[in-house]
Amino acid sequence: MLTQQRFQVRAATSAEDTLIAQHFYQMWLDNQVAESAISPSWLKITLQFIRQARETLGYQAFVATVEGRVVGSAGGQRFAGLYPNIMNATDRCDGYIWGVYVEPAHRHQGIATQLTQQTIAHLKTIGCTHAVLNASPSGKPVYSHLGFFESNLMRLDLREIAI
Repeated sequence: MLTQQRFQVRAATSAEDTLIAQHFYQMWLDNQVAESAISPSWLKITLQFIRQARETLGYQAFVATVEGRVVGSAGGQRFAGLYPNIMNATDRCDGYIWGVYVEPAHRHQGIATQLTQQTIAHLKTIGCTHAVLNASPSGKPVYSHLGFFESNLMRLDLREIAI
């Protein structure tokens, strides 16, 4: 039987970047990505990404703690884009939420919801007009409940295409 535990959500400090990177790594493993598919330099890559996003994109992470121990994290920043953004920032400034992770023993208690809500609030404070994310199957109910809806993103596995 799952026991509801009291948790707190707060802004993470840069001293917690390694822990956030570890959560990001574990999130991929929990979503059935083979460890062999992840770069051996994953920690260095993630820490470098976080530092750059903090400096240029308004990145902020949030952590959830139970009895003083971090059990979950999430981060958000302005979305750098996949193509030139020709829209006025007042009409379209997307924020991107990534790395939402809660340790298995602490799931289904509202922690991911609170982490996501804090990240959304941060995105609003840095001028974002929309929040976007890529949801795992287990995360979809959390995000749907918060008002996210599926978009027109389509994906094709090019490894399956013969040229």
